[in-house]
Amino acid sequence: MLQVCLNGARGRTECAHLPVTSQELAAAARTAVAAGAQDIHLHPKDRDGSDTLDPAAVAAALIAVRAAVPGVPVGVTTGAWATPDPAARAAQVRAWTVLPDHASVNWHEEGATEVSTALLDRGIGIEAGIFSGTPAARRFLNWPASHRVLRVLAEITDTSPRTAIRAAADLLDDLRPVTSSRILLHGEDDAAWPIVRLAAARRLDTRIGLEDVLQLPDGTPAESNADLVRAAQEIIQQAPEPQ
Repeated sequence: MLQVCLNGARGRTECAHLPVTSQELAAAARTAVAAGAQDIHLHPKDRDGSDTLDPAAVAAALIAVRAAVPGVPVGVTTGAWATPDPAARAAQVRAWTVLPDHASVNWHEEGATEVSTALLDRGIGIEAGIFSGTPAARRFLNWPASHRVLRVLAEITDTSPRTAIRAAADLLDDLRPVTSSRILLHGEDDAAWPIVRLAAARRLDTRIGLEDVLQLPDGTPAESNADLVRAAQEIIQQAPEPQ
């Protein structure tokens, strides 16, 4: 499965064509799905372009994107930077009026258990974000409900192409023996494309989009999420059959 991550916590200062408004997210989702994306992850934004978990903003983004790509699963962030207080973050999830198909929860952040419980109570799938180089894997695997998540996001924070592959292998080794959940492997910035190649070679789910990287594999700036998805699809299709 190839997921597109449409915008992330970035702003327009980093990427002039980053989709921010609900209408922009819908247009970006439509072209990304046409290019081959099968799942969507997005960050709803407030009027200032900052990430928000506010029910009205979440509802607006989900309604617009679902109208553009009916039937395609759509998920949102629950990152602590949007609402630092764990109790307030869980309360926002419980106040959502339009529910995403899934939501990511970063397990190195305080409040992961509370937010995940709120998501499960509302029937929302959980993408368990396990960042390399953090205690997230141990915290997540010690959670009694870890078997109930939709998938695990193995997120490689090392941005060096030379060392990110080793970090990915180590994280997968930590996760595989103890979780039956599907794993989505992805990297960021300079390591994004090497990690996509690794995920393709291992036949793992992966993702790409302007949240993770702003350049195509050849280093040229990406003009859209759809361009990134097409490049990732080519890598996946050319991956050798596992021996």
